[in-house]
Amino acid sequence: MKRIIAPLDYSRRWSLRWVIVATTVFLYAPILILIAFSFSESRRLVKIEGFTLKWYEKAMNNDQLALAFANSLTIALINTIVATALGALAAVLLWRFRFPGKPVYEGATALPIIVPEICMGVALYVFFARVGWPSDWIWPFNLSAIAAAHIAFSFPFVAMIVRARLANFNRELEESAKDLGASEWQVLHDVVIPFMKPGLIAGALLAFTLSLDDFVITFFTSGPNTVTFPIKIYSMVRFSVTPEVNAASTMLIVITLVLTALALWMQNRDKPGAEA
Repeated sequence: MKRIIAPLDYSRRWSLRWVIVATTVFLYAPILILIAFSFSESRRLVKIEGFTLKWYEKAMNNDQLALAFANSLTIALINTIVATALGALAAVLLWRFRFPGKPVYEGATALPIIVPEICMGVALYVFFARVGWPSDWIWPFNLSAIAAAHIAFSFPFVAMIVRARLANFNRELEESAKDLGASEWQVLHDVVIPFMKPGLIAGALLAFTLSLDDFVITFFTSGPNTVTFPIKIYSMVRFSVTPEVNAASTMLIVITLVLTALALWMQNRDKPGAEA
């Protein structure tokens, strides 16, 4: 029996499509314009004139910009490793165990997600100033305060993603492994962690992205001699938006897209039938 679709259904479908198209253009048109102007020969951001790669060459030869990007990349890598480990442990703790005060601990873990980022930055600034953060002897020296702040901010996001993944875990798999003689460690290593892997990859990617482009928390926790990529871009934009800034931003976008594609490939590779 064929389904009869009224004309009203077609109008609704087309209106929904136009809404999707308009939303997509609204979100991605500024990014595409930024990328287009990064290849323009003209220094004035009025219209695109010609094609050149000199702004990319200038951005890569900018020692201060390169140092700022290296600092951001170092902080992001440290944050990704530590935040992913802490987030996974927190997710397993909240998913598997019952203990006094669990609702309070669960709410406290979600606070960095709920609290406005500027409040988080001010709180961390006051905390580091109060305790006298010994950044002069902790590796990587002047980046340690920023790395600690990023970890405190991003690991709850990892915990939320991993716990959502664990919510679909079949506890019978764990019981079957124990019946076959597996220890608690073997169950965790051979059963639970492989099931958590897509959530771990997604959480690690999110932690890396949050750290790499964070400005507010970094602004409050960085010292006078510490410059990260977002802060450097902000200092350059304060005077004017130049094609050099567009080129540096485009390179950051490309790096983010490559990491996203790599994470999606790793997730799809683990799906059943992916190698077929």
